[in-house]
Amino acid sequence: MTATILLTTINARYMHTAFALRYLYANMGTLQADTHIIEFTLQEQATQIVEQLLSYQPKIIGLSVYIWNVTLLNTVSQLLKQLAPDVTLIAGGPEVSHPPDLPCLAQSVDYIITGPGELSFPELCQQVLQQAAPSEILLAGKPAPLEAITLPYQYYSDEDIRHRLIYVEASRGCPFQCEFCLSALDKTAKPFPLDAFLAAMQQLLDRGVRNFKFIDRTFNLKISTSIAILTFFLTRMRDDLYLHFEVVPDHLPAALKTVLAQFPPNHLQFEIGIQSFDTAIQQAISRKQNNEKTKANISWLREHTGAHLHTDLLFGLPQDTLENFAASFNQLVSLRPQEIQVGLLKRLRGAPINRYTEQEQMIYHPQAPYTLLASRTITFQAMQQMQRFSRFWDMFGNSGRFHHSLPLIMAEDPFRRFLSFSDALYTLAGRSWKIALKRQLELVYTLLVNHFHVDERLAHAAVIQDAKHSGIKGHLMMNGVTSPPASKQGIANKRQQRHQRPVNNKDDNALNAG
Repeated sequence: MTATILLTTINARYMHTAFALRYLYANMGTLQADTHIIEFTLQEQATQIVEQLLSYQPKIIGLSVYIWNVTLLNTVSQLLKQLAPDVTLIAGGPEVSHPPDLPCLAQSVDYIITGPGELSFPELCQQVLQQAAPSEILLAGKPAPLEAITLPYQYYSDEDIRHRLIYVEASRGCPFQCEFCLSALDKTAKPFPLDAFLAAMQQLLDRGVRNFKFIDRTFNLKISTSIAILTFFLTRMRDDLYLHFEVVPDHLPAALKTVLAQFPPNHLQFEIGIQSFDTAIQQAISRKQNNEKTKANISWLREHTGAHLHTDLLFGLPQDTLENFAASFNQLVSLRPQEIQVGLLKRLRGAPINRYTEQEQMIYHPQAPYTLLASRTITFQAMQQMQRFSRFWDMFGNSGRFHHSLPLIMAEDPFRRFLSFSDALYTLAGRSWKIALKRQLELVYTLLVNHFHVDERLAHAAVIQDAKHSGIKGHLMMNGVTSPPASKQGIANKRQQRHQRPVNNKDDNALNAG
């Protein structure tokens, strides 16, 4: 197979689909017949990627560049330039859209389109193929009215629908100015024409799509549109339908609540960006958030809907400290979302927060994903400590496997207790990655008894219950004593399902109790 134009990127995992490439392909016009999409993953070698790309004998290769793939794409682009110097390389995406702050990859491509590419990329391809390409390397992408953009949903393949995430968007942009986020550069959020969007959703449903991941930054900004989309899916509800939305946490008016309450349990997931409850930090990063409304809305969602709540906190913001973060973390734990994603601040090219780099003495890792290493208020040791905290929290706090053990770990002071658990666990295990579930359970028991001095019988009972809920087979070694085999019964191996309450225990105050 040959293709004059290749659209390519490197996804973090196979289950992800490159939504941007499908938008470009949908809007290639007369060049579409000569254009092909090919995707790779981070697990593949650069030479293998280059071999596959060159097998198409392309004249133009478009590279979609993000923070997670820039390092590997840099190697790929260098190899392409050495092996096929006549092939024109065109880069686009967030990681190359903010000159002069550009990665090394910029030195090994022919053109960079900053910003939107639906109009500019096919136009540049036409110029290259007609040998009338511009002399400048940096080209500003031309924004197009959303009603003029051809929607890409028909270009999800049957393979995508069977095995991969299907991304959709009802609007673009964000009206908020939170400085850690690239959406702060947007002036407002603009909706796609609703009728055309819902028609596309119906086509996806007809093709068998059951898991819709909305990438809108503020899905519930315009309530009438939110209700229309939710009602569309509610009237087409199936046992296997699952919807993911990112919502503004302090904006849940009564009309929206009425619709949300009608959804059966386990069909909605809300991604809720809290980042920090500290008002001084919120002011420093231009984040407008009514904390009291936010807390009330999370509590309402937890009590009156069956939605899965994935909340976000961010450590390393200007003026942040372990003490500040502890207060935010404990407040969020008390609201009982099923998941709290503990993120570490990263330097995004173009993000307004970069104005604090010198003032706050912010030191970032020089390689992607450019994680914060230290700042004026956070030591390098504290950042390393929180990196392990984040990993272990995802393993033990977010996994839904430790309903009974987690309350014993966190007790009356969730952050301090889990930080202590994280430090002790790292010392005991010597790693924060690739710890088998059986070993996790054994380590939890050891630390509950030896580090937190929990009664052995209570710790044993909690760990055995968690083992049964997780479907662990075989014996557990707990302080040299072999436990009875765990039950072979367990719920399906899906993260959200694991957050369902495993037993009827009114005294279980675990964060992940469903």
